[in-house]
Amino acid sequence: MQVKNAATKEDLKKRLRRIEGQVRGVEKMVDDDRDCHEIIQQLAAIRAAVQQASLLVVRSYASQCLLEVHDGESQQAIIEDLIGVLSKTT
Repeated sequence: MQVKNAATKEDLKKRLRRIEGQVRGVEKMVDDDRDCHEIIQQLAAIRAAVQQASLLVVRSYASQCLLEVHDGESQQAIIEDLIGVLSKTT
């Protein structure tokens, strides 16, 4: 599956760049010996941002794969594949 929608792709790239910046920020916090509470807060924010980026891709997957007919692949097989992928992310 590919993210084909240009707006979705751009939104995903923007989210990933923001996450990358957050991770670099946490790395700097560790280097600067910042308080563990502050670091944990930032890590929680990163986890939430990654979750939102994942949901964006899941929505794209659902709209592209579940609504389109594929070469002999049943919707049930596609749904099972999606559930399998999602079960690895939790």
